[in-house]
Amino acid sequence: MPTTYYLISDLHIGGDGGLAQCQFENELIQFLREIAAGPQPGELVIVGDAFGFWELTDRAGVSKLETIAAQHPALFRQLRETGERVTITLLPGNHDYDLACVPDYRAELAAYNIRLEPVVHITREIGGHKVWIEHGNQYDDFNRFPDYGNRFGLPLGYFITRGVVAAAARSAERAQSKWLDDVQSVYPNEDIPFWVLSNHFYKEMTPLLRWVLLPFLLLFTASAVILGMRALELLGGMHTSLFDIDLQPILGFPGRIIDAVQFVNSVVIVTLLILAVPLYFVVRDARAVLVRYGVGKGERLDLEKDAQYVAAAKRIFAADPSVALFVYGHTHIPSQREVDGRYVINTGTWLKRLEYVPVRVGHLPGVYVPSYQLNYFELAEADGRIRVRYRILPKAVPNDLTSLERLLILGRRTKPLPPIPAETFVGQATRAAS
Repeated sequence: MPTTYYLISDLHIGGDGGLAQCQFENELIQFLREIAAGPQPGELVIVGDAFGFWELTDRAGVSKLETIAAQHPALFRQLRETGERVTITLLPGNHDYDLACVPDYRAELAAYNIRLEPVVHITREIGGHKVWIEHGNQYDDFNRFPDYGNRFGLPLGYFITRGVVAAAARSAERAQSKWLDDVQSVYPNEDIPFWVLSNHFYKEMTPLLRWVLLPFLLLFTASAVILGMRALELLGGMHTSLFDIDLQPILGFPGRIIDAVQFVNSVVIVTLLILAVPLYFVVRDARAVLVRYGVGKGERLDLEKDAQYVAAAKRIFAADPSVALFVYGHTHIPSQREVDGRYVINTGTWLKRLEYVPVRVGHLPGVYVPSYQLNYFELAEADGRIRVRYRILPKAVPNDLTSLERLLILGRRTKPLPPIPAETFVGQATRAAS
């Protein structure tokens, strides 16, 4: 019988502090049990970043894997049991790049019936068509290894992870809230400062200070409008005194508070306007520096360059017409796209997803809404073609938002991921199949 293939990626199991926890461990164990009981023969391909070696800073060499296995005995026991019936193949990603550099990992993983392929890509043949599989970080300048297999040739993303992500995880153990544990779920990485600001304001800031700042931030836009209208009145552009009204005689003490907020906001707005010109040149220069260091290009720093993966797939399709499917992970967003009659698949992630949602009013920090999309792709031969099935495993949405966060985004929905068909057939039927 033909082999059934299962594709998952970006599990990021392991790390310092709270990152040692695996929030989807039960679901992953159940998934491993199900494919072990499924059609035979079968092969599970983990398309990179199975482990968070970069985030595990107090271990070296194969002791990193030993530490993670000791932290998750039930999961590694199930990997061993599933591997007795289903071939488990593991590709290195960027976060577990040591797998491509340290030969001792082969034996360590083989003890759990995991077959390590320490290469950039592998191929599989289904129904006379090839499937090209790789993690995808080699198309990301931020996480690309210039000399693949060289343990010491590390990209900028490594140092960001070690210096920011791992440090945040260690701090999470001392924090009042556990939100820092989700730092590796923030994607792209340049969103981390905004995510920190949001969580600090809603979860860590002294409540009294938060409620003092709240009216100023909520009324900031209104203050800017009123200030502009007052300027027009003073310059004669508007023949009215509507925006120069003192609210205290009308509303009493609440009016005094609103007038005070309006005055303070006006001072801030005028100060920002004065600083706007020098700030513009400082920001522009900072962006230019970031571009030189390969963090981003153009007007917006963006690590999520899907066009690069489509372009890479097109090059591979052109070089080898038998390749009908290009599979990658790395960017944490599952997708399936048709490209000139062939398909490009992103295997997504099992990590918690965090999506930025702006608040309804004022200039308060946006809210990062959590969710999960535990998913896998199943590939099998069907009448000389590749049958692609997409499956989502249910997992409850965590209740991580505060009451204030929920109130400020009331009625706003997160942007759904692009839909992926439950079943797709790829490639034309081969002569052998007919």
